[in-house]
Amino acid sequence: MQKVYLDSAATTQVRAEVIEKMQEALATFYGNPSSTHSFGRSAKTQIEKARKTIAKRLNASPSEIIFTSGGTEADNMILRCAVRDLEIKHIITSKIEHHAVLHTVEQLEVEYGVKISYVKLNECGTPSLEDLETLLKENSEKTLVSLMHVNNEIGNMIDIDAFADKCKEYNALFHSDSVQSIGHWEWDVQKTKVDFLTAAAHKFHGPKGIGFAFIRKNIPLKQLIHGGSQERGFRAGTEPFHNIVGLEEAFIQAYDHLDEERTYVTELKEYFMKELSNAMPGVKYNGNCADNEKSTYTLVNACLPLSADKGALLLFQLDIKGIACSKGSACQSGSAAGSHVLTEILNEEDSQRPSVRFSFSKYNTKEELDYVVACLKEFANS
Repeated sequence: MQKVYLDSAATTQVRAEVIEKMQEALATFYGNPSSTHSFGRSAKTQIEKARKTIAKRLNASPSEIIFTSGGTEADNMILRCAVRDLEIKHIITSKIEHHAVLHTVEQLEVEYGVKISYVKLNECGTPSLEDLETLLKENSEKTLVSLMHVNNEIGNMIDIDAFADKCKEYNALFHSDSVQSIGHWEWDVQKTKVDFLTAAAHKFHGPKGIGFAFIRKNIPLKQLIHGGSQERGFRAGTEPFHNIVGLEEAFIQAYDHLDEERTYVTELKEYFMKELSNAMPGVKYNGNCADNEKSTYTLVNACLPLSADKGALLLFQLDIKGIACSKGSACQSGSAAGSHVLTEILNEEDSQRPSVRFSFSKYNTKEELDYVVACLKEFANS
């Protein structure tokens, strides 16, 4: 049985170079980075080198990079600390954000009485810049806007510069969950006036359990996790040094090979959509998947022309064939609930058909995609 992994939006295969660096770190730099002896200083030096590497590529200051356990912690930290420390009274977001944002703002509404507003979506599921301006105009309270750069389920991209500029125009802070973006798209935080970004290494061929938050300097957030004085006093806890080294190497590899890998993966996406459309007439692509200017090159969300009964068995049948993909985000895979993103954007007819997210990486091949298309066609005709 062939094995095909098309779920890189959930997590990616770790690069061999990253594994090698992490193994070296575990064997060589085992001192506690907070210790003052030579073993600790050696580990601390490597951490600060990683921080500088990331900051340089983002055109940020090293002091603006805070290592976290991943995107969820970074989102929680930024949103919760902004409400607590900056007296944010109003959060504007959308109903298709990752649950790391949605569930956090819902909890902040309960705990702090924060007003929550949701930006309208256009017909393809992209937040409306015009509606954001309307919400900002109508608001007189201190506001934080939280909108993801690349949607993790349907791949839609917002014009991040336009949204950031609009927030600045109305003196609102801007947070973007960029977990599906960093490592796949270029960033310059001097050009794009975001106040907060989040990243997770496992989305760009690094290890799980490590990510970072970009917090623009002179924004006076205080620590969320109390304890030691790690991360310049912002995040307590002994740093997972080997994971930080792995994050740095994955980050370097991602951006050193960005153009060639983006070209390759874009070709895979376009090839897959063409072959799937030929094999299954009537397939639709959710969001802006068919528009490379408005959608990420890393994923396709396909609404398949199958009955609801067949749809219920689809992922199981694909798994039997050795194919990994998903109906929504990995965070929802254990839930009986459908995708909250697709619930917001699909019409009644399409919502009765199965939608599947196929996400690609440098490790996939056209031969693998041919196999997946053949299995889907066989299942549809069975």
